[in-house]
Amino acid sequence: MTTRINMVIETIRGRIASGLLGEGNKLPSVRQCAAALHVSPATVVEAYDRMVADGLIEAVPKSGFFVARLATPPKGPAQNAPARPAEIDPFWVSRQSLDAEAGTEKPGCGWLPPDWMPQEALRRALRMAAADPELLTLYGSTRGEPSLRRQLAMAMAGEGLAVHPDQVLLTGSGTQAIDLICRLMLRPADAVLLDDPCYFNFQALLAAHSARVVSVPYGPQGPDPAQFEAIVARERPRLYLTNSAPHNPTGACLSPQIAHRLPAIAAAHGMVIVEDDIFADFAQQVPRMAVLDGLHSVIRIGSFSKTLSASLRCGYIMARGEWIDALCDLQVATGFGGPSPLSAAAIAHVLVGGQYRKHIDGLRRRLARVRAELTGQLGALGLRVWGHPVGGFNLWCALPSGHDSARLAQACRARGVVLAPGNVFSPSQSAGAYLRFNAAQTSMRSLCIMAEEMAAIA
Repeated sequence: MTTRINMVIETIRGRIASGLLGEGNKLPSVRQCAAALHVSPATVVEAYDRMVADGLIEAVPKSGFFVARLATPPKGPAQNAPARPAEIDPFWVSRQSLDAEAGTEKPGCGWLPPDWMPQEALRRALRMAAADPELLTLYGSTRGEPSLRRQLAMAMAGEGLAVHPDQVLLTGSGTQAIDLICRLMLRPADAVLLDDPCYFNFQALLAAHSARVVSVPYGPQGPDPAQFEAIVARERPRLYLTNSAPHNPTGACLSPQIAHRLPAIAAAHGMVIVEDDIFADFAQQVPRMAVLDGLHSVIRIGSFSKTLSASLRCGYIMARGEWIDALCDLQVATGFGGPSPLSAAAIAHVLVGGQYRKHIDGLRRRLARVRAELTGQLGALGLRVWGHPVGGFNLWCALPSGHDSARLAQACRARGVVLAPGNVFSPSQSAGAYLRFNAAQTSMRSLCIMAEEMAAIA
């Protein structure tokens, strides 16, 4: 009897989970269900009573039984994303890297090691910021810490872009900056153009907004302008979301000609470019679309998580005044303000006095050295670095013929090594033979494990 009751319950649960029965739908009558499942009516009555007690279904007098409201859990971003095997889900690398236990090797992660960061400068900055009782206890202003916004505006002036501090909005992170822009500018099913390959979390974030992703191949100098324009004209994307130099995951840089051309194409088709410049300080004297465009059709965003601290969460948006006003209101509505005033003030203290510039200069030299070393080590294993990275820590590498990066990543994860398989970066799923390596996080131990697994799989 108990087994038959459980069979009825699991049958109904399965129909709800698969969508055959939705919220508010009427279940088969007791007699209908008993006949369909070849059980007694008493068995169905007991099963229905248990499901009512569990809140899965509801009994309505004189009407029957109905699927309870909210019995089907709401869909999250992973369910909105296109169906993919678990090893190439855009969330996979994030989950594995962020939740890794101590001692895990993370050549696929997207940040620098703690000892590469200016820890003493951060401690001093936090002590100085914490001396202000208002920063320690109160909400910040709606646009964020004024001193940091002024410094960001001055930095843009040094690049040739006149930005008033009121055109700068501080956010909780670079990711939150993109989320706010998507909230403001997108409606469900709107098209968004991404590079192929692109930063994997772009895809995850757009899935959370139910956007329709279209992509353009990314070459060593950026997208081909003719192909880019044809896709924009055909798909009518609302946004083009991209990393400027160094590009993630390839480490490439837009050529000056392409950097001039893309904003003109965007303006002609009513598309907005969101230029994620989070790696900007790793590459000098490269073209920035926001500077060339003057923030007409381009929004520039950034943060300090790659160069200072991923713990002091603070990002920023630079855009037209009317867009900043709307984004500011949206941030107040959804978070009652931007980043922690303490975090923003601490970052402002680090930026003052030249210590940040010295830190960045040291990072550039150190990264150039480890990129060159890792390029040679990977070459010895038969991997080829794509293009010519202009800075930063990412190397986009092709595996030897016949190897699949997702399969290799799964095998290495079982041995405590987190790799970043190529298809997590590829909207078209055409990068199965590639891996992204973090030159600052790739040890000889992780390379040895990878080499052993490559040999075992071959």
